[in-house]
Amino acid sequence: MDVDTGRMIDVVEALSWIRIVDKDDFYHGLRCLLVHHREDLPIFDRAFAIFWRKPVDGQIPSKVQRNGKSRRPRPLVVPPPLRLPKQGAAPQTANQPNHFDEPPIVQATLTYSDREMLRKKDFNTLTNAELRVIERMLVNFIWQLGKRRTRRFRPGTTRLFDLRRTLRQNLRFGGEILSWSRKEPKYKPRPLVILADISGSMERYTRLLLHFVYGLSRGYRQASEAFVFSTRLTRITRQLRERDVDQALRTISDHVPDWSGGTRIGEALKIFNFKWGRRVLGHGAVVLLISDGWDRGDAGVLRAEISRLQRSCHRLIWLNPLLGSQDYEPLARGMQTALPYIDDFLPVHNLASLEDLAVHLQRIEEKSPVRRQIPIQKVE
Repeated sequence: MDVDTGRMIDVVEALSWIRIVDKDDFYHGLRCLLVHHREDLPIFDRAFAIFWRKPVDGQIPSKVQRNGKSRRPRPLVVPPPLRLPKQGAAPQTANQPNHFDEPPIVQATLTYSDREMLRKKDFNTLTNAELRVIERMLVNFIWQLGKRRTRRFRPGTTRLFDLRRTLRQNLRFGGEILSWSRKEPKYKPRPLVILADISGSMERYTRLLLHFVYGLSRGYRQASEAFVFSTRLTRITRQLRERDVDQALRTISDHVPDWSGGTRIGEALKIFNFKWGRRVLGHGAVVLLISDGWDRGDAGVLRAEISRLQRSCHRLIWLNPLLGSQDYEPLARGMQTALPYIDDFLPVHNLASLEDLAVHLQRIEEKSPVRRQIPIQKVE
């Protein structure tokens, strides 16, 4: 029988409500908690009957003393196993052997899962067949972000009184207040903004990361915006609305003019802050910036713009595919410039790191993180 630790914990909790000496209650309680397949009914009945026997030296006593009186115990009746004919099979006759009387034979074969190996395999070392498997798995990911408190309210049970709803419901009593209505704050998922680096240094990760961006945009039910950048910034939110992921990637490649070009993170963030920031960073948005940190632009511009971006969003998360390596150190100029202004610095090099990211996004708190930014000098 399929009895795991969780079901045994349920049995222990159920024993606080039933007495183990009450045979009928104990039987039905265990049967509800442990039997989940019809084929397990005869196995459970036989095991339960064996459990309630009271052997003495291998024999059942003829008389049992109870309350100073002798009584003859009831004969132990083991219920016969339940015969469950298969669908479409002919009814069993008396001459045919009953296979349910034989003890069940359990065969266990140790196997390994190729998907478990792919979870921890770096995206840079995947073959073409493994890439297709990972791409299909990324599309089916379910993403949820921490919720934010809005200015609206809904009916609830808190201490806040809803005066408008109270007056409206008490109009039938002639305006006399006989019942009070209460309300509670309304919560919504936070908006999501994705900024992905598609420069030449990110070329080996670009396709899979775009699949990740596509799955994140399609699986997230709240408003989301997606941008890619190399030497300039390009909005790809409309292209990600395609139902076919391959068609969406082809449309993006035709729409982006600087594919696999140089990297100017500061200039791209400046365009985003001044052109798109006020449109998409409202309502406490969470920003995912995907890049390896290699930058050929001005470090002062990058410092000023990423500082502005951090102050404008609820949380700034930098995803670096190189961070999964044990020997990685953020020695690149762009990475060293941006690190003081990043709330979370996480790897994005394999499927396991994406699963950890999904858990991290669910745990985002309503309160903004504590930030201690370095004063920025004005860039002329």
